[in-house]
Amino acid sequence: MSDPVILHISKTFTSIPLTLAESPSVPPGESRRDDVDIPQPESDRVTERERQLEERVRQYEKEEAARKPMTQEQKQAAAKAEYEKLLTMRSGGTYIPPARLRALQAEITDKSSKEYQRMAWEALKKSINGLVNKVNVSNIKFIVPELFGENLTRGRGLFCRSIMKAQAASLPFTPIYAAMAAIVNTKLPQVGELLLSRLVTQFKKAFRRNDKVVCISSTTFIAHLCNHQVVHEVLAAQILLLLLNKPTDDSVEIAVGLTREVGQHLEEMNAPIAHAVFDQFRSILHEAGIDKRVQYMIEVLFQVRKDRYKDNPSIKDELDLVPEEDQITHQLTLEDQIETQDTLNIFKYDPEWEKTEEEYRRLKSEILGEDSDEEDGDDDDDNEDESSDDESDAEEQKMDIKDQTNTDLVNLRRTIYLTIMSSIDFEECCHKLMKINLPAGLEPELPSMIVECCSQERTYSKFYGLIGERFAKINRLWSDLFEASFANYYDTIHRFDANRLRNIARFFGHMISNDAIGWHVLSVIHMNEEETNSSSRIFIKILFQDLSEHLGLPNLQARFRDEILRPSFEGIFPTENPRHTRFSVNYFTSIGMGVLTEDMREHLKNLPRPAVPALPAAPALLVPILAPAPAPTLAPLPGIAAVLIPAPSRGLRGAVATLHLVPGPAHGPRFVVVDVLRTAVPEARLIGRGLDRGLEDAPTHALPVVVRLDLSHRRAADKLPLVDVLAATRDLCLVP
Repeated sequence: MSDPVILHISKTFTSIPLTLAESPSVPPGESRRDDVDIPQPESDRVTERERQLEERVRQYEKEEAARKPMTQEQKQAAAKAEYEKLLTMRSGGTYIPPARLRALQAEITDKSSKEYQRMAWEALKKSINGLVNKVNVSNIKFIVPELFGENLTRGRGLFCRSIMKAQAASLPFTPIYAAMAAIVNTKLPQVGELLLSRLVTQFKKAFRRNDKVVCISSTTFIAHLCNHQVVHEVLAAQILLLLLNKPTDDSVEIAVGLTREVGQHLEEMNAPIAHAVFDQFRSILHEAGIDKRVQYMIEVLFQVRKDRYKDNPSIKDELDLVPEEDQITHQLTLEDQIETQDTLNIFKYDPEWEKTEEEYRRLKSEILGEDSDEEDGDDDDDNEDESSDDESDAEEQKMDIKDQTNTDLVNLRRTIYLTIMSSIDFEECCHKLMKINLPAGLEPELPSMIVECCSQERTYSKFYGLIGERFAKINRLWSDLFEASFANYYDTIHRFDANRLRNIARFFGHMISNDAIGWHVLSVIHMNEEETNSSSRIFIKILFQDLSEHLGLPNLQARFRDEILRPSFEGIFPTENPRHTRFSVNYFTSIGMGVLTEDMREHLKNLPRPAVPALPAAPALLVPILAPAPAPTLAPLPGIAAVLIPAPSRGLRGAVATLHLVPGPAHGPRFVVVDVLRTAVPEARLIGRGLDRGLEDAPTHALPVVVRLDLSHRRAADKLPLVDVLAATRDLCLVP
């Protein structure tokens, strides 16, 4: 490339006039060549040029240095520099690709460095957020130990921020988050105190700003923490009195919601406060000019109190995880000077990182009860034995209090039955059934009761099919249970009468045709005479007729030919055994669905014909010889009877045997047994000549399969000793 400075100079020279005489400033007759001013390059361009050159040199030196093997210190420095670059890039540096992050973590091993601690901080934040977001009623007992596995002392600010954010986003999960916070508070009280401080501060700010949404989320969380005795009930009472002091529609609505959550706990722990709160509600209801909707809310609250908070218990049984003696209650009020410690939310370099981590590691061992490495194996065995004994004792206690009369099961089935029968339409029924609290392990009772109620109707009602379809499409759990129910009812279908059988078949026909359950459930059906009975055949007939009615025969046939579903239909349309195939073809043809059997019919047409079974050696040959058949191309010779032994072999007719010339008894005949049948005339003559000349002159090579018997020694053919002839023929055999 050309130098930009030189190009600039050349362009300048080209712009100068060729003749100096043309310029009015040059007198004629004088030479002004030396007086022409040549433009000089600008100083900033020269500086830029030098800077670019230096940059190229530095880049070259870096590339040369990169080619040389780096020491461990150089690798650490390079990894730290790259991590710092990722954090300070223009996009913000908040996201690092996981693969690159793992590579950097593997390279940066200096725990005292700022980069390593920052990466550990980011990993801690992600882990706490993940655990908080996936907690629910069923897995809280497993999530909490994992949460204690993280350094909550260092990340307590992250934990409080994460759990407050998750609770505000999903208020129905507030009892779960409160239970988790209560468990953490028993082992790390500073975490519970920080959470309460931030909640109270958040409520104060929202109350001053008239932020109704934040007030509701904060008071709901505080109410459930009060139920778990993480905070004293005085705080809830102060919030209620503050909200009801100058009642507005929003403040009364927030107070009603708070009272519904914490009311039962207040009634039990401090009844005077509860009475004062409800007296205030009563005065507001009668005197204050509030909206009708809020008045109805207060009336409903009084009804809830009258019902003893049966729908709003303070703590649900499955979330009552903290023993009373382990509870730590914080005395916090609205007037206290509270510090939220917001600096705990951001990364801060710790010069004593390893010491802090070791302290929390020991604390974690105490919390989770992990055995130290110094304990002996015998102690472990003793502990295991003791724990197993405790478990067995607990199981025995459970066995003692278990109801063996199945009263709970009967009551549950009665509740489901009455709910179904009292519903006007299927949507109302589904809504009511979803509110029923099914005990763990009794979920299959709901699909079973739906099918049972359907079977007891005089005629099939689509009402039940719509209920089953709605449940199966709501959750995969119900879909799997209905599929298992189909297999169970098909196995026991012989126990039902014709009417119930018809209703059950039409119910499952509706479920399958609407894809509420998978078509693979039909794999339990095997169409053959041995595995079906009259009831199951009627069930299959009604089921397929219902499928045909919903989908139409063309669509039904296309569904059965689907390559993905075809393995599930091998039992319905068998091709392994021709006998089962014919049974299936005849069955579907008899119920008017012969179009579904086209593939099986084609399969039967293309089956190879069965091979003729091989005949035994001597006894099987006796019949063909006793029933002689004339050779088609050989003329009988004088005094000779010809017998052809038929057997198929490569398109020829005849028997295959090794050549034997065996003399019979002294009074018996002479005979020849040869190899392959050939109908050529010269060979026929050869046979005749050989027999005429006698045994000693007979040919020794293979001849056609013709047995010619010389009858010159007998007066009649019926007196020929054929048994002796067969006994003398030692190697006579048939080849298919």
